[in-house]
Amino acid sequence: MKHAIDLPAPARERLLELAAEAIRWAAHDTPADTIALAQEPNPLPEPGACFVTLKRGDALRGCIGTLEAHRPLAADVLHNARAAALNDPRFPPLRAPELAGLDYSVTLLTASRPIEADHREALLDQLQPGRDGLVIQAGARRATFLPAVWEQLPDPDAFLDALLQKAGLPRGSWPEELQAWRYGSLEVAGEL
Repeated sequence: MKHAIDLPAPARERLLELAAEAIRWAAHDTPADTIALAQEPNPLPEPGACFVTLKRGDALRGCIGTLEAHRPLAADVLHNARAAALNDPRFPPLRAPELAGLDYSVTLLTASRPIEADHREALLDQLQPGRDGLVIQAGARRATFLPAVWEQLPDPDAFLDALLQKAGLPRGSWPEELQAWRYGSLEVAGEL
């Protein structure tokens, strides 16, 4: 499985256009238009997984995504952009006056690969800071950090602790049933 994504410039530009359109539709409470997948540049008609992140300056304003490809990438971008604008439970729905100067990014994900680790240090030794996205799961508790989170948490130990906390697990812990997966990504960003 590939750890990196190569995306042609026309597809990158179109992903940003789709995300911007969906964010604007959401902020204006307008139903999303349908798209003709057959007319989209490759690989947008193919199954893909992405996250859409909204920021104002350095402050997060919304982030919603999909970890596993289950619909065409173009449709995933539209869905996640709208959801990041309206349905992130940490924020109120985005409204039209907030659009000016809003930064947004689309992060495409590779397929997740399991990390074989039976204790904390084994997992930390395998992480590639700045490159790996990480998913952890223990029972029903699950959380992920995109590779971009390494910018705020460059220390692997702090990165893992913050992810454990996000999953509702104790920092510094290693639950017996903990599983982990890594994925690569490609981020494209724009401004409204």
